Amino acid sequence: MDKKKVLVLTGGGDCPGLNAVIRGIFKRAKKEKDWEVLGSIEAFNGVMKEPVDVVRLTSKKVAGIHIKGGTILKTTNKGNPLSYPVQKEDGTWENIDKTDMLVERLKQLGIEAVINIGGDGSQLISQALYEKGVNIIGVPKTIDNDLSATDFTFGFRTAVQIATDSFDKLVTTAESHHRVMIMEVMGRDAGWIALHTAIAGGAELCLIPEIPYDIHKVVNHINKRYKKGKGFANIVIAEGAKPKGGEVFQKEAKLKHEEHVRLGGVAYLLSRQLKDAGCQAEIREAVLGHVQRGGTPIAFDRILATLFGVKAFEMVLDREFGNMVCYRGNKICTVSLKEATSTYNFVDKDSYLIKAARGVGISFGD
Repeated sequence: MDKKKVLVLTGGGDCPGLNAVIRGIFKRAKKEKDWEVLGSIEAFNGVMKEPVDVVRLTSKKVAGIHIKGGTILKTTNKGNPLSYPVQKEDGTWENIDKTDMLVERLKQLGIEAVINIGGDGSQLISQALYEKGVNIIGVPKTIDNDLSATDFTFGFRTAVQIATDSFDKLVTTAESHHRVMIMEVMGRDAGWIALHTAIAGGAELCLIPEIPYDIHKVVNHINKRYKKGKGFANIVIAEGAKPKGGEVFQKEAKLKHEEHVRLGGVAYLLSRQLKDAGCQAEIREAVLGHVQRGGTPIAFDRILATLFGVKAFEMVLDREFGNMVCYRGNKICTVSLKEATSTYNFVDKDSYLIKAARGVGISFGD
């Protein structure tokens, strides 16, 4: 008898813990004798390619992968089937809807169910495919922790740990040289990594997308430290932070066939703004970039990712399609894809985290 097939894929940016989810799905599915697990390479691109780029997962392929960063199935943020970039004969690009072709291809492959591991963009794709009749389950993934339906996403705490370790090193060099050190972390629209890192590392200033900063207040805060005899200051800034009345700093112009605008380099912009506003201290910048996305996931993220993987396959068995696995109140739960993608998880400016940060003297430049 032919086995039923579940297709697993990872989309969007890579994230510590992706491999642990894949392993969790496979090992749980292996207990069911009538199931096999396939993997689509580079998210849905693997299904849409000619010929298809889909692999069968085996015990050998998933052995020990839970401790590795990245994803054995590869990933991309340029494969949205709802708006797929296609180059025309004249060299220009247009985005077309390839979901009907994708649905038909899944049927041709004999796929019984799909488990889509990804962030808010990936789960919007999951919802659209579910509405077209695809048996699909979502697994939340993002280092930015910006999905409101789950208390935490795997990879976030690893990213914070990496950022905190880096920040700790910058504190000592800032103190030694009497400098202002600016450390830029990821966070396009939400400042969770920056906020947690600032509290953990003891930053003097934390600049996040949710709270536009006044450069003069930032300078005043730095000057007060120097006047008190503390001749250094450390700043954590999220890549999506912006000044009051200003715009998010874009690293380069968006290309027509690219879905996402690239950010990065706001630390250097802030450095120039500080100097222009009269900051006399010597300033240095450090942009962590993709370091935050890589490496071995910490224990918490390995555990959470494994729990997500096991639960996702059990949701397939129970035919709970159109839902996403989530972590709420220290429990593994489920939530509809529609609810999961309805509200973005911004940092609440009145949250206890913000109040606690202010309570220990961290300024948000406002």
